[in-house]
Amino acid sequence: MTDLSPRASVPRLGRNVLVLAAVSFLTDASSEIIYPLLPIFLTTVLGAGASAVGAIEGAAETSSALLKLASGWWSDRASRRKPLVVAGYALASLARPLVAVAQSATQVLAIRLTDRVGKGIRGSPRDALIAESVDPSIRGKAFGFHRAADHAGAVVGPLIAFALLRWTQFPLRTVFLFAALPGLLSVVVLVLGVRETPREARPPIERGKTAAPSLDVSLGRPFWTFLASVFLFTLGNSTDAFLILRANQLGVSVALVPVLWAALHVVKSAASVPGGALSDRLGRKPLILAGWAVYAAVYVGFGRATETWHAWALFLAYGTYFGLTEGTQAALIADLVGRERRGTAYGWYYLAVGIGALPASLLFGLVWDGVSPRAAFAMGAALAFGAALVLLAVRPRRVADA
Repeated sequence: MTDLSPRASVPRLGRNVLVLAAVSFLTDASSEIIYPLLPIFLTTVLGAGASAVGAIEGAAETSSALLKLASGWWSDRASRRKPLVVAGYALASLARPLVAVAQSATQVLAIRLTDRVGKGIRGSPRDALIAESVDPSIRGKAFGFHRAADHAGAVVGPLIAFALLRWTQFPLRTVFLFAALPGLLSVVVLVLGVRETPREARPPIERGKTAAPSLDVSLGRPFWTFLASVFLFTLGNSTDAFLILRANQLGVSVALVPVLWAALHVVKSAASVPGGALSDRLGRKPLILAGWAVYAAVYVGFGRATETWHAWALFLAYGTYFGLTEGTQAALIADLVGRERRGTAYGWYYLAVGIGALPASLLFGLVWDGVSPRAAFAMGAALAFGAALVLLAVRPRRVADA
């Protein structure tokens, strides 16, 4: 559905994009009250090691990705995407605050898996809904705006955590309980605010087609080549929990970790709309390549850093990578795949990211523990360079919406 003003020729973002941005803002505020403190909670309160942190985060992201493929495929065949989006946000909002009562790393794993299951259910249908709610000429801007709101919430969440830790002296468990409030509000806003885009329902099983997602040539060679590059990049893109641990090693105190995390998301939020809009004008591939180059440089920097201020500078530089790539990659998928297969395409994209996330985090943790943090970060930078070489083979072409 194209959302155009009747009195102007300039396309507008529209109601769905604005409401979904608000939902992501609230959800990330909830999530980021917990996330930047979770690796420290695991290692200091529960006694887990770096390898356990990598295993938990990798497993959580992989489970999320598997469900994103299924939910995206199903949303392509249903007349409505909204119910899946609501179910996903609701499940995550209920599970997330339970970290406050966890007594072991295994329990944290179970909670994180449930949280990510919710993310898996909602992700692909939500992105397809965004793509269908705006004019194709501003898809990059729309996805960039959504990511900007998401990251703005990730600024507020850590600042809430910082305020609670610094001024109320609450223990970590009590701080985690506060995550329930913005999570609940996000579900209310979603239910009341989002409208379906008109679509024709498709039966779960169509003649000549399988009931399960397949490597269907209708998605096109450019899409699969892009997916291969993303998978290779993800193998070097371990959980950001390791960046937090590295910052702590460099002298950033536990109380300041939420502030550091918030500063990162200030840059992410500020860079997302310009990055997405720039991809509308300059093309998606140049922006992604630039973002991956920034990522590689930042990882080399983390490996060689020796001072506390290095951690702060590198975290801020790291934020520009997200601004250049997140909205751009989502828009590129919508450019490459028609509307009738778009939910499935997003599902495959998130599956590639999720399948790569578990070995990436496990391997990074093993190299960190067995060799050195410097070697682990160098490995991540090298894989980003390899992914960029594969991306050069992608020949983007925009398909018309069905």
